[in-house]
Amino acid sequence: MARLPLLLLLLLLWDVGSHGFPTPISETQEQDADIVQKYLENYYNLKKDGEKIVKQKSQSTVVEKLKEMQKFFGLKVTGRPDADTLNVMKKARCGVPDVGQYVLTEGKPRWDRTDLTYRIENYTPDLPRAEVDDAIDKSFQLWSDASPLTFTKIFEGEADIMISFVRGDHRDNSPFDGPGGTLAHAFQPGPRLGGDTHFDEDEKWTSDFNDYNLHRVAAHEFGHSLGLAHSTDIGALMYPTYIYTDEVQLSQDDIDGIQAIYGPSPNPIPPTGPQTPQPCDSKLTFDAVTTVRGELMFFIDRFYMRVNSYFPEVEQNFISIFWPSLPKGLEAAYEAAERDEIRFFKGDKYWAAQGQDVLQGYPKNIHRSFGFPRTVSSIDAAVSDEETGKTYFFVADKYWRYDEYKQSMDPDFPRMIEEDFPGIENKVDAVFQKDGFLYFFHGPRQFKFDPQTKRILSVDKANSWFNCRNY
Repeated sequence: MARLPLLLLLLLLWDVGSHGFPTPISETQEQDADIVQKYLENYYNLKKDGEKIVKQKSQSTVVEKLKEMQKFFGLKVTGRPDADTLNVMKKARCGVPDVGQYVLTEGKPRWDRTDLTYRIENYTPDLPRAEVDDAIDKSFQLWSDASPLTFTKIFEGEADIMISFVRGDHRDNSPFDGPGGTLAHAFQPGPRLGGDTHFDEDEKWTSDFNDYNLHRVAAHEFGHSLGLAHSTDIGALMYPTYIYTDEVQLSQDDIDGIQAIYGPSPNPIPPTGPQTPQPCDSKLTFDAVTTVRGELMFFIDRFYMRVNSYFPEVEQNFISIFWPSLPKGLEAAYEAAERDEIRFFKGDKYWAAQGQDVLQGYPKNIHRSFGFPRTVSSIDAAVSDEETGKTYFFVADKYWRYDEYKQSMDPDFPRMIEEDFPGIENKVDAVFQKDGFLYFFHGPRQFKFDPQTKRILSVDKANSWFNCRNY
């Protein structure tokens, strides 16, 4: 097989299957090709042949590495650096590879004891020392609560896990790359560097949702220090890409992983963690559903699932990716299209967002803003009709109708759901409007309702929008 310079090969791959002839090479494509090369070399064991980009590599090798990366992240496996693939590659992440060797001992390293020590060699100036200590302590506590491991802080000498803030080339054969990109890395259990954790001092370390939350990154890296590899479960703490969530916790996948190495926790109540919902689970239920600028977004616990007519593959990620200040477990959501706003409800509060920006002054109270009586403590579901400017709020077996133009509740409400939506279950979990029809969700079922004839047209699985072939 003919061999091509890697940069040229990557640029040509952009056009495979989409154009008859290669398009002119742009500066952006060259930059993206450089990102692809570095990503595959750093995290997918693409062999480095010396100087940057000038050596020759097999096309099949690059394509296979791209496919390996796409499969790991649950992307469409094309072997080409498409937009979704590049989007993942450009995100900040852990410096430990997803495949290949990054260990100091053969096999699957583990500590041969459960009582471990750690030492913080130096502190970042980004945070007060007390906040760094707290973040590190809480991160170890997560793993201690789920296993027989204990961690003791020492202040001098050599600890099992040495923690430091460094930048650039810090003499461990894994130099940092400046702001963004690689945030930190840790070595698996073993002698000398084994277990040690390094944070890139070129990053801005925080204790909140701003980049980058030290507790979130430290908890992930300590998983490597204890012997865990990266997980393909996007809800797992050991997922390689940095994702901020308002609560740093171990998923069930993380707990299963640490206990597979060190055994169960001695706690009388076995620890459990959240499980990531699967789009094609036939029993899937939703907390809320809404349209967002022509796309459908489904919310469940900490996650959203998104589909649109151009990309039939369901996208799943944390709600905090778009709206870091929103709580998990949203109970209702609707789009007020005339204001270009999305409104999210939980309990007696609601938030408003335009695009990815949560508007200032929120959350607000549903009683003062919409006029609900105090007996209404939460909203089950909501949907707005763009043509009439009426928003429907569903609460237990009743519904209210709100006039978005007058900004007041219509008279003679609430009414019983069964009176105006015959056949719909008494409690609505979620609802949205599309092409003049209403789609009601109750448990794992979805009801397509025609408001003109007041009839249910079809009943389907709640996840029927996700192109699941077998469920």
